[in-house]
Amino acid sequence: MLMRTDPFRELDRLAQQLMGPGTWSRPSAMPMDAYRDGDQYVIAFDLPGIDPDALDIDVERNMLTVRAERRPLPRSENAQTELSERPLGVFSRQVVLADTLDTERICADYEAGVLTLRIPIAERAKPRKISVRSGDGNKELDG
Repeated sequence: MLMRTDPFRELDRLAQQLMGPGTWSRPSAMPMDAYRDGDQYVIAFDLPGIDPDALDIDVERNMLTVRAERRPLPRSENAQTELSERPLGVFSRQVVLADTLDTERICADYEAGVLTLRIPIAERAKPRKISVRSGDGNKELDG
């Protein structure tokens, strides 16, 4: 059997054992990626092992809050834990969204342990052409 030692993972594991897993009042963080794809912003959160019913997504003004809870898998009464590295408990992340995003039309998908939010750019924030009228008021110029 090959064993690899990661001192930081061990410190994280010890800290979690001492302080306990995240709770709704003190959640653990979750990794994410954010990027622009055409006329929308995409935010992807890594949440493997989370039941979709344990996801909670809220938007208040321009603050996006994502919370998730990973619960232990059901085990028989005779099961003995040999190794436990998968964090359990509550995970949370808050993201401040720009005023240029349309928070009324956010779409959320959860597939293969990744929660993906797609947030369209508001129409008022998209580039547009402004027509310019000439001084005589009869002719319009493209600007």
